[in-house]
Amino acid sequence: MMKIAVPATSANLGSGFDSLGLAVNLYNNIYIEESDTIDIASLDSTPVPTGGDNLIFTAAQSLFALCGSRLKGLKIRQENNIPMTRGLGSSSACIIAGLVGANELLGCPLNTDALVNLAAEIEGHPDNTTPALLGGLVTAVMEERRVYYIKQEITGHLKLFAFIPDFELSTEFARGVLPETVSRRDAVHNLSRAALMSASLLEGKYENLRVAVNDRLHQPYRLGYISGASEVFDMAYGFGAYAAFISGSGSALMAITNAEDITFEEKARKALDTMGKTSWRLLPLRIDNNGAQVIQGA
Repeated sequence: MMKIAVPATSANLGSGFDSLGLAVNLYNNIYIEESDTIDIASLDSTPVPTGGDNLIFTAAQSLFALCGSRLKGLKIRQENNIPMTRGLGSSSACIIAGLVGANELLGCPLNTDALVNLAAEIEGHPDNTTPALLGGLVTAVMEERRVYYIKQEITGHLKLFAFIPDFELSTEFARGVLPETVSRRDAVHNLSRAALMSASLLEGKYENLRVAVNDRLHQPYRLGYISGASEVFDMAYGFGAYAAFISGSGSALMAITNAEDITFEEKARKALDTMGKTSWRLLPLRIDNNGAQVIQGA
């Protein structure tokens, strides 16, 4: 079977709503081979759809249709390491796995840009799917069904920590709590900080990140649905984090720290336990600069 490893992603980075995202070294491993029937199963305890509504299969079906081919079935085995409905790009990982797998099965008729466009069309926005495919830090926008993007490789010096609550927050709900319009002042606030975030990560000006991450478009409206989020942010900054933000639409939170700080994880874990959040997971992560990887005959 062909193995496709797809990284988790963290979108928005505070101020870059629906436009910034980065890949991290937590992976879903998907095994795919051709079949005359739909044969789908989970390799772990995570329940997954086993019929034609499976997102990996429907993504693959979309690519086959785009290429004028009919997909009768697939054998798919899923190893689900990315937590679902936590803002870490689990659905994007499925979409990318399906598209990359289907493209390989057809002899790679679509180039990278075409895969980026199709993935964003399926997901509805490019901030998770693009870094899941390409890796690194991605700035991306959609214009008339085309994604315009820049990938930046971020090397060394940084570590990320995902604070993963024991409750879900669906993307649909998290989008539903956002206002339809915002003030010009808030729009300018976010535009300037999103630009600062991308440039500061590329140039290594990490002291800028606490200002760059500050957001007025989505986080103020979502924080109230993630119990203890503000306290976790304060704790992370108190322990020296460069930045702290809601990962995607939540419920996970993310902190960016100096890679040489060997004390943050222990202090943060103790603080979570003291706050009564013993069931929250704390995952140390690094930026993945490679994106989705294909291993034939795994």
